[in-house]
Amino acid sequence: MAKKPAAKRLKTKPVKKVKKVKKNTKPQVAKSRIKEKKTTAASKKKKVVGKEASKMTPREKIIHEIKQNLLSQRESLLKEAEATLNNLPSELNFPDMGDQATAETDRNFILRLRDRERMLLKKIEETIERIESGEYGMCVECGNEIGTKRLEARPVTTLCIDCKTRQEEEERIAEGS
Repeated sequence: MAKKPAAKRLKTKPVKKVKKVKKNTKPQVAKSRIKEKKTTAASKKKKVVGKEASKMTPREKIIHEIKQNLLSQRESLLKEAEATLNNLPSELNFPDMGDQATAETDRNFILRLRDRERMLLKKIEETIERIESGEYGMCVECGNEIGTKRLEARPVTTLCIDCKTRQEEEERIAEGS
């Protein structure tokens, strides 16, 4: 008897080898649950911050806005100071005396501006410290609250309008003598 080929004997198609794929759905489920927990925790934090913001008085909201403005102003002053130091010429040697004098005058003017900004930066940092300690908005001379309009106009102030007016009058009298 002649042997028939295997494919004809079975009259079926040859079977393809199938790769076994592990389906591990548990880690995916766990990851999705972790993401859900993170988003719910983040939304709870937002709600808590929102509740704290709603508990703030109008004055506290203004002080919070002032603090944010002071922080951004501080950052911009620091960036400008760094840029000035990087761009400031070290030596001023020009063949023409007029050009050299102009360059020195410009350099001195820029340095004077930066010095004023340095003093403002110091006042800003002191003000931020007073805000964080809870002393902000109180006059250092008389102890009364400083008006919110004054705080918005001059955030680094330490005197109420009455004490500042009295101080300026005393300075005028001292200059006149």
